[in-house]
Amino acid sequence: MNNRTNKNFLTTLLSLVVVVLILSAAAIVRDGRIFGFNLRDGGATEHDRHGVQASSAALTAKNDTLTVMPDGAIVVNTRLLAKDVQGYGGQVPLRIHIDKGGVVDSIEAEPNAESPDFFNHASSLFGKWQGKTVDEAMAEEVDAVTGATFSSRAIIANMKRGLAYAKRYAELDKVSKADYFASDAAGSADGLGAYASAMGWTLGGFVALLVAMLGAIVQMFVNNRRWHYVQLALNVVVLGLWTGTFLSYTLLMRLFSGGINIATFGTLAAPFVMVWVAMLYPLIGRPGHYCANMCPFGSAQELAGKLTRRKLRLSPRLNRALNMFRNVLWGVLMVLMLTSTWTAWMDYELFTAFLFTSASTWVIVLAVLFLVLSVWVPRPYCRFVCPTGSLFRS
Repeated sequence: MNNRTNKNFLTTLLSLVVVVLILSAAAIVRDGRIFGFNLRDGGATEHDRHGVQASSAALTAKNDTLTVMPDGAIVVNTRLLAKDVQGYGGQVPLRIHIDKGGVVDSIEAEPNAESPDFFNHASSLFGKWQGKTVDEAMAEEVDAVTGATFSSRAIIANMKRGLAYAKRYAELDKVSKADYFASDAAGSADGLGAYASAMGWTLGGFVALLVAMLGAIVQMFVNNRRWHYVQLALNVVVLGLWTGTFLSYTLLMRLFSGGINIATFGTLAAPFVMVWVAMLYPLIGRPGHYCANMCPFGSAQELAGKLTRRKLRLSPRLNRALNMFRNVLWGVLMVLMLTSTWTAWMDYELFTAFLFTSASTWVIVLAVLFLVLSVWVPRPYCRFVCPTGSLFRS
Protein backbone atom coordinates (compact mmCIF):
# COMPACT_ATOMS: atom_id res chain seq x y z
CA MET A 1 0.00 0.00 0.00
CA ASN A 2 2.80 2.42 0.92
CA ASN A 3 4.68 1.59 -2.27
CA ARG A 4 1.56 2.36 -4.32
CA THR A 5 1.03 5.64 -2.47
CA ASN A 6 4.66 6.64 -3.02
CA LYS A 7 4.39 5.75 -6.69
CA ASN A 8 1.25 7.87 -7.10
CA PHE A 9 2.93 10.78 -5.32
CA LEU A 10 6.01 10.59 -7.55
CA THR A 11 3.81 10.40 -10.65
CA THR A 12 1.85 13.47 -9.53
CA LEU A 13 5.06 15.31 -8.68
CA LEU A 14 6.49 14.53 -12.11
CA SER A 15 3.29 15.80 -13.72
CA LEU A 16 3.61 19.03 -11.72
CA VAL A 17 7.19 19.47 -12.92
CA VAL A 18 6.03 18.99 -16.52
CA VAL A 19 3.29 21.61 -16.09
CA VAL A 20 5.78 24.10 -14.62
CA LEU A 21 8.21 23.45 -17.47
CA ILE A 22 5.47 23.94 -20.08
CA LEU A 23 4.38 27.27 -18.62
CA SER A 24 7.96 28.43 -18.08
CA ALA A 25 8.90 27.60 -21.67
CA ALA A 26 5.80 29.39 -22.97
CA ALA A 27 6.62 32.52 -20.92
CA ILE A 28 10.20 32.56 -22.20
CA VAL A 29 9.19 32.00 -25.83
CA ARG A 30 6.45 34.63 -25.82
CA ASP A 31 7.81 37.32 -23.49
CA GLY A 32 11.50 36.52 -23.01
CA ARG A 33 10.94 36.60 -19.24
CA ILE A 34 10.48 34.18 -16.39
CA PHE A 35 9.17 35.26 -12.97
CA GLY A 36 10.16 38.85 -13.70
CA PHE A 37 13.67 38.08 -14.96
CA ASN A 38 14.22 39.56 -18.40
CA LEU A 39 16.25 36.94 -20.26
CA ARG A 40 16.66 39.28 -23.21
CA ASP A 41 18.26 41.96 -21.05
CA GLY A 42 20.98 40.23 -19.08
CA GLY A 43 18.63 38.53 -16.60
CA ALA A 44 17.62 41.73 -14.79
CA THR A 45 14.24 41.76 -13.13
CA GLU A 46 11.50 44.22 -13.89
CA HIS A 47 11.81 45.91 -10.52
CA ASP A 48 15.36 45.54 -9.21
CA ARG A 49 17.14 48.27 -11.16
CA HIS A 50 15.98 51.52 -9.59
CA GLY A 51 19.43 52.56 -8.29
CA VAL A 52 22.61 53.09 -10.24
CA GLN A 53 21.46 50.99 -13.19
CA ALA A 54 18.31 53.05 -13.73
CA SER A 55 20.32 56.29 -13.52
CA SER A 56 22.75 54.90 -16.08
CA ALA A 57 19.89 53.86 -18.34
CA ALA A 58 18.40 57.34 -18.14
CA LEU A 59 21.78 58.84 -18.99
CA THR A 60 22.62 56.66 -21.97
CA ALA A 61 19.07 56.56 -23.36
CA LYS A 62 17.67 59.77 -21.98
CA ASN A 63 15.52 60.39 -25.05
CA ASP A 64 13.58 57.29 -24.07
CA THR A 65 12.67 58.91 -20.75
CA LEU A 66 12.03 62.54 -21.66
CA THR A 67 12.36 64.15 -25.06
CA VAL A 68 12.25 67.91 -25.57
CA MET A 69 10.82 68.80 -28.98
CA PRO A 70 11.98 71.83 -31.03
CA ASP A 71 8.77 73.72 -30.23
CA GLY A 72 9.23 73.24 -26.46
CA ALA A 73 6.82 70.32 -26.11
CA ILE A 74 8.00 67.27 -24.18
CA VAL A 75 7.39 63.54 -24.48
CA VAL A 76 7.67 61.37 -21.37
CA ASN A 77 8.25 57.64 -21.79
CA THR A 78 7.31 55.69 -18.66
CA ARG A 79 9.26 52.50 -19.45
CA LEU A 80 11.97 53.31 -16.90
CA LEU A 81 9.74 55.22 -14.51
CA ALA A 82 7.22 52.40 -14.05
CA LYS A 83 9.23 49.27 -14.70
CA ASP A 84 7.81 47.65 -11.55
CA VAL A 85 4.19 48.28 -12.59
CA GLN A 86 2.60 45.24 -14.19
CA GLY A 87 -0.56 44.87 -16.20
CA TYR A 88 -2.03 41.47 -17.03
CA GLY A 89 0.79 40.49 -19.38
CA GLY A 90 3.67 42.60 -18.08
CA GLN A 91 4.77 46.21 -18.36
CA VAL A 92 2.45 48.76 -19.97
CA PRO A 93 4.74 51.69 -20.86
CA LEU A 94 3.23 54.89 -22.24
CA ARG A 95 4.46 57.91 -24.18
CA ILE A 96 2.83 61.06 -22.79
CA HIS A 97 2.92 64.06 -25.14
CA ILE A 98 2.73 67.43 -23.33
CA ASP A 99 2.69 70.67 -25.33
CA LYS A 100 4.75 73.74 -24.45
CA GLY A 101 1.80 75.14 -22.52
CA GLY A 102 1.85 72.16 -20.14
CA VAL A 103 -1.28 70.50 -21.53
CA VAL A 104 -1.46 66.74 -22.15
CA ASP A 105 -1.83 66.59 -25.92
CA SER A 106 -1.92 62.85 -26.54
CA ILE A 107 -1.01 59.49 -25.02
CA GLU A 108 0.49 56.55 -26.89
CA ALA A 109 0.90 52.98 -25.71
CA GLU A 110 4.28 51.38 -26.25
CA PRO A 111 4.36 47.72 -27.36
CA ASN A 112 3.16 45.42 -24.58
CA ALA A 113 1.96 41.85 -23.98
CA GLU A 114 -1.57 42.74 -22.85
CA SER A 115 -4.57 41.04 -24.42
CA PRO A 116 -5.50 43.36 -27.34
CA ASP A 117 -9.25 43.37 -26.69
CA PHE A 118 -8.86 44.12 -22.98
CA PHE A 119 -6.11 46.70 -23.50
CA ASN A 120 -8.13 48.53 -26.14
CA HIS A 121 -10.98 48.66 -23.63
CA ALA A 122 -8.67 49.97 -20.90
CA SER A 123 -7.09 52.56 -23.19
CA SER A 124 -10.42 54.39 -23.25
CA LEU A 125 -9.04 55.98 -20.07
CA PHE A 126 -6.64 58.12 -22.11
CA GLY A 127 -9.42 60.64 -22.66
CA LYS A 128 -9.54 61.28 -18.91
CA TRP A 129 -6.16 63.08 -19.08
CA GLN A 130 -6.01 64.47 -22.60
CA GLY A 131 -6.65 68.18 -22.96
CA LYS A 132 -5.81 68.92 -19.31
CA THR A 133 -2.81 70.61 -17.79
CA VAL A 134 -0.33 68.43 -15.94
CA ASP A 135 -1.67 69.62 -12.57
CA GLU A 136 -5.28 68.99 -13.62
CA ALA A 137 -4.40 65.56 -14.98
CA MET A 138 -2.57 64.64 -11.76
CA ALA A 139 -5.60 65.67 -9.71
CA GLU A 140 -7.99 63.65 -11.87
CA GLU A 141 -9.56 60.73 -9.99
CA VAL A 142 -9.56 57.85 -12.45
CA ASP A 143 -11.03 54.44 -11.65
CA ALA A 144 -10.08 51.13 -13.21
CA VAL A 145 -12.20 49.93 -16.12
CA THR A 146 -14.48 47.01 -15.30
CA GLY A 147 -13.48 44.02 -17.37
CA ALA A 148 -9.92 45.23 -17.90
CA THR A 149 -8.83 45.84 -14.33
CA PHE A 150 -5.16 44.83 -14.57
CA SER A 151 -4.47 46.79 -17.76
CA SER A 152 -6.34 49.90 -16.62
CA ARG A 153 -4.61 49.98 -13.23
CA ALA A 154 -1.26 49.73 -14.95
CA ILE A 155 -2.23 52.61 -17.26
CA ILE A 156 -3.25 54.74 -14.27
CA ALA A 157 0.01 54.02 -12.42
CA ASN A 158 2.10 54.80 -15.53
CA MET A 159 0.25 58.07 -16.02
CA LYS A 160 0.78 59.11 -12.40
CA ARG A 161 4.50 58.51 -12.59
CA GLY A 162 4.89 60.08 -16.01
CA LEU A 163 2.93 63.19 -15.04
CA ALA A 164 4.85 63.56 -11.77
CA TYR A 165 8.11 63.31 -13.71
CA ALA A 166 6.95 65.96 -16.20
CA LYS A 167 5.89 68.29 -13.38
CA ARG A 168 9.26 67.99 -11.67
CA TYR A 169 11.01 68.73 -14.92
CA ALA A 170 8.84 71.81 -15.60
CA GLU A 171 9.64 73.24 -12.16
CA LEU A 172 13.42 73.11 -12.67
CA ASP A 173 15.53 75.94 -14.02
CA LYS A 174 17.47 75.50 -17.24
CA VAL A 175 20.72 74.47 -15.54
CA SER A 176 19.04 71.84 -13.41
CA LYS A 177 17.15 70.43 -16.35
CA ALA A 178 20.37 69.28 -17.95
CA ASP A 179 21.12 67.09 -14.92
CA TYR A 180 17.54 65.89 -14.54
CA PHE A 181 17.84 63.57 -17.51
CA ALA A 182 20.73 61.72 -15.90
CA SER A 183 19.55 61.32 -12.34
CA ASP A 184 15.82 61.51 -11.78
CA ALA A 185 14.39 58.48 -13.59
CA ALA A 186 15.40 56.23 -10.74
CA GLY A 187 14.29 58.69 -8.07
CA SER A 188 10.87 59.05 -9.63
CA ALA A 189 10.38 55.30 -9.69
CA ASP A 190 11.44 54.92 -6.06
CA GLY A 191 9.73 58.03 -4.69
CA LEU A 192 6.46 57.19 -6.37
CA GLY A 193 6.55 53.49 -5.57
CA ALA A 194 3.73 54.04 -3.09
CA TYR A 195 1.36 54.46 -6.01
CA ALA A 196 1.91 50.87 -7.07
CA SER A 197 1.51 49.60 -3.52
CA ALA A 198 -1.63 51.63 -2.96
CA MET A 199 -3.29 50.44 -6.13
CA GLY A 200 -2.84 46.77 -5.31
CA TRP A 201 -5.62 46.19 -2.78
CA THR A 202 -9.28 46.89 -3.43
CA LEU A 203 -12.50 45.81 -1.74
CA GLY A 204 -13.10 43.37 -4.56
CA GLY A 205 -9.59 41.99 -4.16
CA PHE A 206 -10.10 41.39 -0.44
CA VAL A 207 -13.47 39.68 -0.94
CA ALA A 208 -12.12 37.57 -3.81
CA LEU A 209 -9.23 36.43 -1.61
CA LEU A 210 -11.69 35.52 1.16
CA VAL A 211 -13.87 33.47 -1.20
CA ALA A 212 -10.80 31.77 -2.68
CA MET A 213 -9.58 30.86 0.81
CA LEU A 214 -13.00 29.47 1.70
CA GLY A 215 -12.92 27.29 -1.39
CA ALA A 216 -9.35 26.21 -0.73
CA ILE A 217 -9.68 25.36 2.98
CA VAL A 218 -13.30 24.91 4.09
CA GLN A 219 -14.18 22.64 1.19
CA MET A 220 -11.42 20.26 2.30
CA PHE A 221 -12.96 19.66 5.71
CA VAL A 222 -16.68 20.44 5.43
CA ASN A 223 -18.65 17.82 3.54
CA ASN A 224 -21.97 19.64 3.45
CA ARG A 225 -24.06 19.88 0.30
CA ARG A 226 -25.73 23.17 1.23
CA TRP A 227 -22.42 24.84 2.01
CA HIS A 228 -21.05 23.51 -1.26
CA TYR A 229 -23.86 25.26 -3.12
CA VAL A 230 -23.18 28.46 -1.17
CA GLN A 231 -19.52 28.22 -2.22
CA LEU A 232 -20.53 27.68 -5.85
CA ALA A 233 -22.77 30.76 -5.73
CA LEU A 234 -19.98 32.85 -4.17
CA ASN A 235 -17.62 31.67 -6.88
CA VAL A 236 -20.00 32.80 -9.61
CA VAL A 237 -21.00 36.14 -8.06
CA VAL A 238 -17.73 37.26 -6.44
CA LEU A 239 -14.96 35.52 -8.38
CA GLY A 240 -16.75 35.60 -11.70
CA LEU A 241 -19.18 38.49 -12.13
CA TRP A 242 -17.72 40.98 -9.62
CA THR A 243 -13.95 40.61 -9.81
CA GLY A 244 -13.29 38.42 -12.88
CA THR A 245 -10.93 36.20 -10.88
CA PHE A 246 -10.24 32.76 -12.37
CA LEU A 247 -7.42 30.60 -13.65
CA SER A 248 -6.70 30.77 -17.36
CA TYR A 249 -3.68 30.49 -19.59
CA THR A 250 -3.54 34.28 -19.79
CA LEU A 251 -3.27 34.54 -16.00
CA LEU A 252 -0.77 31.68 -15.74
CA MET A 253 1.43 33.28 -18.38
CA ARG A 254 1.17 36.57 -16.51
CA LEU A 255 2.40 34.93 -13.30
CA PHE A 256 5.17 32.89 -14.91
CA SER A 257 6.35 35.78 -17.05
CA GLY A 258 6.09 38.73 -14.66
CA GLY A 259 6.04 37.07 -11.25
CA ILE A 260 4.54 38.85 -8.25
CA ASN A 261 5.86 41.98 -6.56
CA ILE A 262 4.51 44.45 -4.02
CA ALA A 263 2.82 46.50 -6.71
CA THR A 264 0.75 43.56 -7.95
CA PHE A 265 0.32 41.47 -4.80
CA GLY A 266 -3.12 42.81 -3.94
CA THR A 267 -4.61 42.11 -7.37
CA LEU A 268 -2.91 38.72 -7.69
CA ALA A 269 -3.44 37.40 -4.15
CA ALA A 270 -6.65 35.48 -4.93
CA PRO A 271 -5.34 34.12 -8.27
CA PHE A 272 -2.16 33.01 -6.48
CA VAL A 273 -4.25 30.99 -4.01
CA MET A 274 -6.05 29.40 -6.97
CA VAL A 275 -2.76 28.48 -8.65
CA TRP A 276 -1.50 27.02 -5.38
CA VAL A 277 -4.62 24.85 -5.05
CA ALA A 278 -4.66 23.72 -8.71
CA MET A 279 -0.98 22.81 -8.82
CA LEU A 280 -0.18 21.57 -5.30
CA TYR A 281 -3.39 20.01 -3.96
CA PRO A 282 -2.98 16.96 -6.24
CA LEU A 283 0.18 16.16 -4.24
CA ILE A 284 -1.98 15.64 -1.12
CA GLY A 285 -4.57 13.55 -2.90
CA ARG A 286 -6.94 16.36 -3.93
CA PRO A 287 -6.79 16.46 -7.75
CA GLY A 288 -9.50 18.57 -9.32
CA HIS A 289 -10.15 20.54 -6.13
CA TYR A 290 -9.89 23.89 -7.92
CA CYS A 291 -12.17 22.81 -10.77
CA ALA A 292 -14.79 21.33 -8.43
CA ASN A 293 -14.81 23.98 -5.70
CA MET A 294 -13.33 27.27 -6.94
CA CYS A 295 -13.63 27.78 -10.71
CA PRO A 296 -16.45 30.29 -11.34
CA PHE A 297 -17.41 28.94 -14.76
CA GLY A 298 -17.40 25.36 -13.50
CA SER A 299 -19.52 26.50 -10.57
CA ALA A 300 -22.00 28.19 -12.93
CA GLN A 301 -22.32 24.97 -14.95
CA GLU A 302 -22.89 22.87 -11.82
CA LEU A 303 -25.56 25.25 -10.52
CA ALA A 304 -27.27 25.25 -13.92
CA GLY A 305 -27.32 21.46 -13.76
CA LYS A 306 -29.45 21.64 -10.61
CA LEU A 307 -32.35 23.16 -12.55
CA THR A 308 -33.57 19.73 -13.60
CA ARG A 309 -32.96 16.09 -12.78
CA ARG A 310 -33.40 15.02 -16.38
CA LYS A 311 -30.01 14.43 -17.95
CA LEU A 312 -28.90 13.36 -21.40
CA ARG A 313 -27.19 9.98 -21.39
CA LEU A 314 -24.00 10.03 -23.44
CA SER A 315 -22.98 6.69 -24.86
CA PRO A 316 -19.52 5.35 -23.92
CA ARG A 317 -18.46 5.77 -27.54
CA LEU A 318 -19.48 9.44 -27.59
CA ASN A 319 -17.76 9.99 -24.25
CA ARG A 320 -14.52 8.55 -25.64
CA ALA A 321 -14.80 10.68 -28.77
CA LEU A 322 -15.36 13.86 -26.78
CA ASN A 323 -12.46 13.08 -24.45
CA MET A 324 -10.23 12.45 -27.45
CA PHE A 325 -11.37 15.79 -28.91
CA ARG A 326 -10.36 17.54 -25.66
CA ASN A 327 -6.93 15.92 -25.68
CA VAL A 328 -6.30 16.68 -29.35
CA LEU A 329 -7.46 20.27 -28.91
CA TRP A 330 -5.17 20.71 -25.91
CA GLY A 331 -2.21 19.24 -27.80
CA VAL A 332 -2.75 21.59 -30.76
CA LEU A 333 -3.08 24.63 -28.49
CA MET A 334 0.12 23.67 -26.63
CA VAL A 335 2.02 23.49 -29.91
CA LEU A 336 0.67 26.88 -30.97
CA MET A 337 1.66 28.34 -27.59
CA LEU A 338 5.13 26.81 -27.29
CA THR A 339 6.06 27.76 -30.84
CA SER A 340 4.55 31.23 -30.39
CA THR A 341 2.64 30.61 -33.63
CA TRP A 342 -0.66 31.83 -32.23
CA THR A 343 -0.96 32.69 -28.55
CA ALA A 344 -4.04 34.90 -28.94
CA TRP A 345 -6.24 31.84 -28.31
CA MET A 346 -5.56 32.34 -24.60
CA ASP A 347 -7.75 35.44 -24.65
CA TYR A 348 -10.76 33.44 -25.80
CA GLU A 349 -11.16 30.79 -23.10
CA LEU A 350 -14.79 30.92 -22.02
CA PHE A 351 -13.89 32.20 -18.54
CA THR A 352 -13.41 35.61 -20.13
CA ALA A 353 -17.18 35.82 -20.64
CA PHE A 354 -17.33 36.99 -17.02
CA LEU A 355 -15.48 40.10 -18.22
CA PHE A 356 -18.56 40.82 -20.29
CA THR A 357 -17.83 44.50 -20.89
CA SER A 358 -14.69 43.63 -22.85
CA ALA A 359 -15.13 39.96 -23.84
CA SER A 360 -15.77 39.21 -27.49
CA THR A 361 -19.35 38.57 -28.50
CA TRP A 362 -18.78 35.02 -29.70
CA VAL A 363 -17.08 34.08 -26.40
CA ILE A 364 -20.16 35.30 -24.52
CA VAL A 365 -22.46 33.43 -26.92
CA LEU A 366 -20.46 30.19 -26.54
CA ALA A 367 -20.41 30.56 -22.75
CA VAL A 368 -24.18 30.97 -22.69
CA LEU A 369 -24.63 27.94 -24.95
CA PHE A 370 -22.46 25.79 -22.69
CA LEU A 371 -24.39 27.00 -19.64
CA VAL A 372 -27.66 26.02 -21.31
CA LEU A 373 -26.21 22.65 -22.30
CA SER A 374 -25.01 22.08 -18.73
CA VAL A 375 -28.65 21.96 -17.60
CA TRP A 376 -28.83 18.48 -19.18
CA VAL A 377 -25.13 17.50 -19.50
CA PRO A 378 -23.04 17.88 -16.32
CA ARG A 379 -20.21 20.43 -16.76
CA PRO A 380 -19.76 19.92 -20.54
CA TYR A 381 -17.09 22.61 -20.98
CA CYS A 382 -15.03 21.31 -18.06
CA ARG A 383 -15.20 17.70 -19.23
CA PHE A 384 -14.80 18.03 -22.98
CA VAL A 385 -13.14 21.35 -23.87
CA CYS A 386 -11.41 23.38 -21.13
CA PRO A 387 -7.70 23.83 -22.02
CA THR A 388 -6.81 25.08 -18.53
CA GLY A 389 -8.47 22.05 -16.97
CA SER A 390 -6.62 19.78 -19.41
CA LEU A 391 -3.33 21.31 -18.30
CA PHE A 392 -3.98 20.48 -14.65
CA ARG A 393 -5.31 17.03 -15.55
CA SER A 394 -1.98 16.32 -17.21
